[in-house]
Amino acid sequence: MDLVLRDALVVDGTGAPSYRADVALDGGRIAEIHPEGSAGPRPTAARTVDADGLALAPGFIDMHAHSDLALLRDPDHSAKAAQGVTLEVLGQDGLSYAPADDRTLAEVRRSITGWNGDGSDIDFDWRTVGGYLDRLDRNFGGQGIAVNAAYLIPQGTVRMYAVGWDDRPATTAELARMKELVDQGMREGAVGMSSGLTYTPGMYADDAELTELCRVVARHGGYYCPHHRSYGAGALEAYEEMVQLTRNAGCALHLAHATMNFGVNKGRAPDLLALLDGALAAGADISLDTYPYTPGCTTLVAMLPSWVSEGGPDAILARLADAESAERIRHHLEVLGSDGCHGVPIEWDTIEISGVGTSRLAGYVGRTVAESAALRGEEPWVTARRLLTEDRLGTTILQHVGHEENVQQIMRHPVHTGGSDGILQGDKPHPRAYGTFPQYLGRYVRELGILSLEECVAHLTSRPAARLRLADRGLVREGYRADLVLFDPDTVAAGSTFEEPRALPVGIPHVLIDGRFVIEDGRRTSALAGRAVRGAGAGTP
Repeated sequence: MDLVLRDALVVDGTGAPSYRADVALDGGRIAEIHPEGSAGPRPTAARTVDADGLALAPGFIDMHAHSDLALLRDPDHSAKAAQGVTLEVLGQDGLSYAPADDRTLAEVRRSITGWNGDGSDIDFDWRTVGGYLDRLDRNFGGQGIAVNAAYLIPQGTVRMYAVGWDDRPATTAELARMKELVDQGMREGAVGMSSGLTYTPGMYADDAELTELCRVVARHGGYYCPHHRSYGAGALEAYEEMVQLTRNAGCALHLAHATMNFGVNKGRAPDLLALLDGALAAGADISLDTYPYTPGCTTLVAMLPSWVSEGGPDAILARLADAESAERIRHHLEVLGSDGCHGVPIEWDTIEISGVGTSRLAGYVGRTVAESAALRGEEPWVTARRLLTEDRLGTTILQHVGHEENVQQIMRHPVHTGGSDGILQGDKPHPRAYGTFPQYLGRYVRELGILSLEECVAHLTSRPAARLRLADRGLVREGYRADLVLFDPDTVAAGSTFEEPRALPVGIPHVLIDGRFVIEDGRRTSALAGRAVRGAGAGTP
C-alpha cells in the first residue's frame, strides 16, 4: 500500500454511525478499510499517518463555487483546499466563460468582473465547454489544478451568445441555437445547466424557453441549478415556478443557495420546506445547497432593475450617466422594489461594499452605502451611482438581509447539501469563501448541535456526489477515489470572519486528492492533484 491512515474515526458519508478503523490507500483509491477489532492483520504501507483523535471523511464537495478563473490563476487555492474541499462545481448563476464566441466572451468578462476579476491575467484560449474543461486539466504546464472541478452550462451566457441582451422571447432559430449549445456542452462534460434569473440577460428567458433547455439537460442525465427569480418578495412563488418547470421538463432540480431572505420572509423557512416535501412526495427529484451564514454576496449592479441592463454593460453606464434615467432607477430601487433586489425596496444600510476594482475607491470598502453617503453628506443613491460609474460596474457587496432561524431550518432538510457561493474577489470578501465547511462542522455540529457529525458529513459529501452522479466519490468505501479529509471534531472551526475574511480554518490537518496530500500537517503542499470531473453525459451522442 502507498499509505495507511491509522486509527481514524471514520465518518463514511452515509450518515451511519462513525467507527474506528485503519484505512489503506493505494494507486489513488481506498484499497482497504480495517475496522477496529477486525480479524486478520492490519494493513501496512510505505507510509503511515497516525490519525488517532481525527475524523476521516470523504472530501467535501462545494456545490456552488465561483472559482472559474481562480483555479486557473492560483495554484495554491487554499481558500478551498484548506477547508477540505476536494471538488467544486463551477459555472454558477447562469454566467461563466463557456460556451462563447469572441463577442460573448468579452461581454461576460465585463459582466462578472466583480465575481472573478476582469481576466486580464488569463489566456482565454477556449470557446467551448470541452475546451474549458481541457484547459483545467492542462493548466500550470499540464500539472492540473488545486482541487477537482465540475461545470454547469451557464444559461445566461448561452442566451447572450444566441440572442444578445434584448428583453424579448427568443425566436425559433435562436432557441434552436441555444438548445444546440446546451446539447454540445452536456456531451462535452458539463454536469447540468445553471441560471441567474435575477441577472441579465438570463432573466429575460420565459418558462417555455427554460423548459426546452432543461429537456436537453435531462436527456444527458444532468440537472438544472437555478438562482431563481426572487429570494425576497415572491420567493415562494419563485421556488414553486422552478419545481413546476423542471417537472414539466422531466429534469432534476438543484436549488442554488436556497435561502429565505429579507424582512418579508422572516420565519418562513417552514413554508419553503413544506413546498419541497410535497413535490418530493409526488416524485420530484430535488436537492438544494446553502451556506451557513445570514448575509448574501453579489455585485452592486445586480441590484438594479432589469430594464437598465438591456443592451449590455455600456447601455447600463449610459443610463446611469443620464439624469432622467438615473432618477427612474432610484425610484425603482427605493420605492417600487427592483426585480434585481428581489422585489423589495432597497435598504442602503444593509448594503456593505466588499470590493472595488480601483484603488481610488478603497475607502468605501467595509462601509455600507448609507454610512458612506452620510460621511459625504449626500443621499445614498448618489453614492451608489458614483460607485457604479467610477468602478465600471465592478463593485461587490455584502447584503445583510438573512435570518438565522431560516438558515438552521433549511440546513436540516434531508435533500440539503453545502455550497459556499464563495466570491474570492474584493478587498473584504464574504467569509463563506474561506469558511463554509469548517463553519458547518464547528458551529452547527459541535457548538449548536443542529446536525450530528455523521449527518453533516453526509450533507457535504455523499449527497452532492449523488446529485452529480459520481459513482466513485463521496464515501469512505473500498474502491472509491481517495479524496479525503482528516479533521479534529473537537477543534475544527472557520478562521475567516467578516473582519478577517481570508483567515484559514483550524483543525483540518490533512486533505488528500487521489491519495496525494494537498494539505499536510496544516500546510498547503505543492501538489496539483485536481482535474476536471466530467458529467454522465460526456461523450453521449
